[in-house]
Amino acid sequence: MEPRDLQQLLENADQAGVRLEIIGGLPVWEAFPAMKHQEAIYRIRAGIKSAASGADTGCEGFHLSDVYIRFPDGSLRRPDISIFCRRPSEEEEAITLVPEAVIEIISKGYEAKDMEIAPYFYLAQGVKDVVIFDPYTLFVLHARRDGRQYYTSPATIQFECGCQCEV
Repeated sequence: MEPRDLQQLLENADQAGVRLEIIGGLPVWEAFPAMKHQEAIYRIRAGIKSAASGADTGCEGFHLSDVYIRFPDGSLRRPDISIFCRRPSEEEEAITLVPEAVIEIISKGYEAKDMEIAPYFYLAQGVKDVVIFDPYTLFVLHARRDGRQYYTSPATIQFECGCQCEV
């Protein structure tokens, strides 16, 4: 698909009230998030802290919500929260910088997409930390290549880049 055609498809999806992602060449859609979902994003973003002073990680803890990211395999995803060590250079098109960490908030009816697909996908694309939060049960999953940890919110998550967040 030509980039112009893809852009038009994404705009049409937004106008129809759905979030469209292309994961491994497969179109995946979900309804726009509800208020509970958006409140969780706002609360978590407010609790993101860059690497502690004195920790020479060089990570700014720059974070964005719901922006398109083109991953190395060509997939196009819109993580609920993406954390980068620096501000990505793309302002008008999909970001190509792989985030250090991604946080997904579960929406009712889309649990499988976030719990079963997201951690494996993001880790395979080079994301170092993947956090999945269920605002209905307060379940928190923190996945890294070396394993998974499970928490109940509120929980403080320390990322490999040196940043942390309160989920």
